[in-house]
Amino acid sequence: MNPHEFNLWLADSQRPKLVMGVLNVTPDSFSDGGRYATRDAAVARADDLIVQGADLLDIGGESTRPGAQPVPPDEQIARVTPVIQAIRTRHDVCISIDTQSSAVASAALDAGAALINDISAGLADPKMLPLAAQRGVPIVLMHMQGTPATMQDAPIYSDVVAQVVSFLQDRIDAATRAGVDRRRVLIDPGIGFGKTMDHNLELLRRLSNVAALGPMVIGTSRKGFVGKITGVAEPKDRVFGTAATTAWAVANGAAIVRVHDVEPNVQVVRMIQAIQRGRWPLPRE
Repeated sequence: MNPHEFNLWLADSQRPKLVMGVLNVTPDSFSDGGRYATRDAAVARADDLIVQGADLLDIGGESTRPGAQPVPPDEQIARVTPVIQAIRTRHDVCISIDTQSSAVASAALDAGAALINDISAGLADPKMLPLAAQRGVPIVLMHMQGTPATMQDAPIYSDVVAQVVSFLQDRIDAATRAGVDRRRVLIDPGIGFGKTMDHNLELLRRLSNVAALGPMVIGTSRKGFVGKITGVAEPKDRVFGTAATTAWAVANGAAIVRVHDVEPNVQVVRMIQAIQRGRWPLPRE
């Protein structure tokens, strides 16, 4: 899917579900830190994700695992922009930049990205929402309690679903006040970001409440709560647990699933959509 097709997808009330492939250009991400930290390795991984069926690529130069420390914008830019530029010379694919920094987002957009994915929902950098408005690009606004460095210290909610929905609605309103087209705002409940296992499960159980706000991105891939429930210690081996959450999320309103293991999750998404629609291929395919 190229950037133009993604914008058409956003405007489509019957939009098919998409799979976003994760590409961490970092030395310390929880699942694959260091594997794709060089440009050549990252581009080769992008090739592989696209062959597996990724509709979008989400590229980040700063780990957001629990306990992670901030990475200066200049260092993030040095990590991500050569990779984005190289991918754009090889593929007409919609690239998302995973960052809380408007400077990084701007440099990534200049390099060829077409979507901003901000885990702080525009709170970490007051220039982020105006940037999305000025550049006319879609933005993903995510809920997170605390920061990556502190978010898992002691997350507390009285009603996690109601509070996440209220937060996201406030951030949608902030984005539109900043001039972002409402049709280009996506939301993410932030599974694993300042939540206990019980919080994550309750959000998943009542996911349709969040999906009512608009196009929803879900990222459960290889996360710790999946490992605890399934008894799988190694993140890269949490494929089946992740696939179960993908099936549930798509069946309960997710528009995009953000995953490391693209091929099995593409299969899951296709099956769920076929069951939902009662036919395959979908009319537009």
